[in-house]
Formats: sequence, structure tokens, C-alpha cells
Amino acid sequence: MKKSTCITTIAFAFMMLLTINVNAQKFRGLDKSPMDAAVYKTSRNAPAIAKVIYSRPQLKGRALSALAPNGKVWRTGANEAATITLYNDAKIGGKSVIAGEYSLFTIPGDKEWTIILNKDVNVWGSYSYNEANDVIRVSAPVSSGDSLEAFSVTFSEGNLHLGWDTTRVTVPFTK
Repeated sequence: MKKSTCITTIAFAFMMLLTINVNAQKFRGLDKSPMDAAVYKTSRNAPAIAKVIYSRPQLKGRALSALAPNGKVWRTGANEAATITLYNDAKIGGKSVIAGEYSLFTIPGDKEWTIILNKDVNVWGSYSYNEANDVIRVSAPVSSGDSLEAFSVTFSEGNLHLGWDTTRVTVPFTK
């Protein structure tokens, strides 16, 4: 092979490597509804009982009723439908559920929300929600609290808590 052809080939390969590396370093901006997780443990060192993975939409001057309309199935967050992983069999709202991963949907209401665990996972929003794949549906009363800008999920004292704006929903959650 001629020396000039070899140098050209090496230079071309080097330029390709630089191009690939430069493109690989481009990151997109922050997600407007960042992903979060809530883990249920009985103590700091205890194994996890459950974990909810969800995205945290923000009000940004909008009404909660416009983002999570009453009487309509909601993905319980933003982007992909929220998921709940049960590491052991559990009782949610008094109903037994076997260990596994489920989508967590809700139907908001003024006085109560319906909490839904569904077999379909890795789904975007609630667009493909299929009621036939529901594992359980339980009702949970609505209460009020200080305003939360971002939708939030947490566990405490044997309960799953959902909160956004001044709306609070608490569901009993036990092993």
C-alpha cells in the first residue's frame, strides 16, 4: 500500500472516531417531569417491600383537574405509566395482590380516587389502558394539605400516599 493511501486511511479513521465521540457527548436537557421513586421499607436496613417508579409533573400555574381529570383513568404521573413493584405478596386497600410488577393507574375524583394495579407494564401514559387487565381496584378517600407543586408519592406508617396541589390520597398498604 502506498504511504499516502495509508496516511489518508488513518486520518479518515481518526476523523470518524472524533465525530463519534463528539456526538456521544451531547446530552439532552432536563426532563420537565423528572422520574422519581418511592420505596417502602419497615426500617432503613430492612429489605424493600415495594417500590413505585413515576414521573413528577408540575402544576406550573395549571389546574390539577386539567392535568388529572376527575372520572378519567390517569397514568399517575407523567410520561410512562407509573409502575409499582411488590417484592412480597401484599394487601393494598385491604385486597390481596401477589408479588410482581404492575402499572399504577388512578381515577381521580372529588371525594375519592380509584387506585388500579394493572398487568400491563412498560406502557406510555394511559392511552392503551385495558380494564380487562386490572389486578385490583380500590377506593381511597381524598383529603387536603399544603399545596405541592410537583406530583409526589411516598410511603409511611403502612400507607401509600399520593399528593399533588392540595389533594392527598392515602391507601392502606400492608404485607
